[in-house]
Amino acid sequence: MTIVLSFADIARYRSELANYPDALVALDAIEDCEGDIEDAAIGLAIQAGQEPDTSERWLEGVAKRCRAFLCQADHRTALEAGNLNQIMESLTQSRLCPPILATPVIIFVLETGVETFCEPLNYQLSSE
Repeated sequence: MTIVLSFADIARYRSELANYPDALVALDAIEDCEGDIEDAAIGLAIQAGQEPDTSERWLEGVAKRCRAFLCQADHRTALEAGNLNQIMESLTQSRLCPPILATPVIIFVLETGVETFCEPLNYQLSSE
C-alpha cells in the first residue's frame, strides 16, 4: 500500500511538528518525493546510514519493529488523539528507529489507521 500525502497534509504535519527539526527534514523529503512517504523514508534511511532494500513496503517493516512500542496503551491513545508531539517525543527517545525516520513511521501508522496497525498485536495479546 503506497501512502501519498497531499501538500495540505504535509503542511498540517509541518505545523504540528514544528518543534522537531528531524520531523521538518523528513517532511521536506516527503514533499520532494511528491508526498510518497515510502520513497522519502528510503532516502532518509540512506542519509541516516542505513541500507534499506528498495522493495515496496520497506517503511511498513520499520513501523512493524516499532509496533509493540507504538501500540502500548499510552502511546496508542496519543496516536488516536492525534497528539503528534507526545508520540514524536516518545518514539524519538525510544531509539527504536533513527529520529529522522520517526515522522514517516508515525505518518504510516496514522494513515494506515491505528486500529488496523495495532490489530495483529491485539490478536497476539488475546491469544496468550
